[in-house]
Amino acid sequence: MNKILITGLIAGLLIAVLAFIGGCIPADGSQEGGNSSIYLIVLVVLMGAMIYFIMVRPQRRRQKEHEAMMQELQRGDRVMTAGGIYGTVESLSEDSVVIKVESGATLRVARNSVVGRREK
Repeated sequence: MNKILITGLIAGLLIAVLAFIGGCIPADGSQEGGNSSIYLIVLVVLMGAMIYFIMVRPQRRRQKEHEAMMQELQRGDRVMTAGGIYGTVESLSEDSVVIKVESGATLRVARNSVVGRREK
């Protein structure tokens, strides 16, 4: 919900900036609008900043959190895999994790497929 609200506010701000820039450029093609290229550059920079703060930055934060969780993973942790399998970590290797599921079976999964840790 918060992300939708922020995206809407930024889109509204962008529309207001576009309306302001559109009002600054004369429609008759006179020389008074010579600064229109500056407004275009500002618009491109604003759009790039918006893309960075809405898409790139949160993805990097999630990636760092996932990497930290993977480093802290240890035997006995209750985890969930990307496929939706819940289990308890039995052993760890550099690239895989052996988890024990409720039925008592063990599964070897890729270490990166562990998406979250559950509270005990």
